[in-house]
Amino acid sequence: MRIDLLAGASYNPAVMPSPVPTILVFDSGLGGLTVFSEVLKARPDARFVYAGDDAGFPYGRLSQEALTARVLAVMERLIGLYDPQLVVIACNTASTAVLPPLRERFSVPFVGTVPAIKPAALATKTGYVTVLATPGTVARDYTRDLIDTYAGGCRVNLVGSRRLAGFAEAELAGNPVSDAELLDELLPCFVEGEGGRTDVVALSCTHYPLLLPRFQKLAPWPVTWIDPAPAIARRVTQLIGPPVPGHEADENEAIAVFTSGAGITSAFREALTAKGLPAVLIEDMPLLQG
Repeated sequence: MRIDLLAGASYNPAVMPSPVPTILVFDSGLGGLTVFSEVLKARPDARFVYAGDDAGFPYGRLSQEALTARVLAVMERLIGLYDPQLVVIACNTASTAVLPPLRERFSVPFVGTVPAIKPAALATKTGYVTVLATPGTVARDYTRDLIDTYAGGCRVNLVGSRRLAGFAEAELAGNPVSDAELLDELLPCFVEGEGGRTDVVALSCTHYPLLLPRFQKLAPWPVTWIDPAPAIARRVTQLIGPPVPGHEADENEAIAVFTSGAGITSAFREALTAKGLPAVLIEDMPLLQG
């Protein structure tokens, strides 16, 4: 095991006040920052560990078996290191594949991130709903079951993008792709039929809200965009309660941990600091092939 301190303060669990929980927010990369921001608003007093498995990014390229093994291995190390009271899996691909084995293996509560199909079905007026996700999430039986359960009366358009998660990471790094490239990925979300056209798009990858301002600008017509992050934050407070009175978090109570760190540039560090994560650590866990 190797931990390198890249910036900010060191981690010392001994200084953590006992009534305040440690919350681990986990994603394949930086998309989970959209969820982290909302959970931070809900529990500003808590200690946070934001963990990005950038050595495994993107998860969509892994088989379900490989993805399950990878997430279980990384989670075992993270839970052993940071002893969280709650874990948020801020990744739709991982949540739809790995939540059951995670809950079976570990006693800590897990809050998953799954496609927001139910709120999309409730929000639509035309009945035309798009679920914009990764190919892995689109292919999961879990996603199909959500559609059957909550959106049986809707025309659900499943769009699996192989490129948007990478585009979102590039956006955060200060290297945005062109409007034309982004529009190529976005246009399949917009469907017109005899009975109407798409009026709700569920952003079913936590990376995608990072691109929302550009989505809104490029969309061929206005739609309701559904970001699941606020609902996840509400679920966190349901499980562990509201903020502890009299405690305010400081700069030593939020760190970011990555399993590679190879792509963490100065722009990335600035973006992490702006999100409330000034300390960046590397917990080296290469993705084993084969």
